[in-house]
Amino acid sequence: MAKYIKSTTYSFIVMTAKDSKSEDEWKQKLTKEQYRVLRLKGTERPFSGKYWNNREKGVYYCTGCGFPLFNSSTQFESGFGWPSFSVPINDKNVEIQSDLSLGMKREEVLCNECGGHLGHVFNDGPKPSGLQYCINSISLNFKPEDKKD
Repeated sequence: MAKYIKSTTYSFIVMTAKDSKSEDEWKQKLTKEQYRVLRLKGTERPFSGKYWNNREKGVYYCTGCGFPLFNSSTQFESGFGWPSFSVPINDKNVEIQSDLSLGMKREEVLCNECGGHLGHVFNDGPKPSGLQYCINSISLNFKPEDKKD
């Protein structure tokens, strides 16, 4: 029996070409929930992730590959239940792709190192960028800034 594959699946296939790991290797490296979000472009429930209200100083890294993505100095409270940032550490560390899933046009944010799905970026953030990078906590690992005694 033939199975119809939606365009989001094709995006997923393109996404995996960025990293040389096979899907079996990703499944071994990541938890089921990390795999669902990072590799299958899922979303965690709002207010459920460990970083949605984190106020510590430090740097956020990609859960999939450890690539630096966001500095806590650019994090702000959006009220939506996911960590939100006004800019990435470096524009070259993230990739933005058009996402036409769910019947709307959005801009998907991907890790530029491993191609992992991080979340989406919107044009309703604070100045000066005016952007809101709304990122799944499960796509991030946080390393706090070294405390000075």
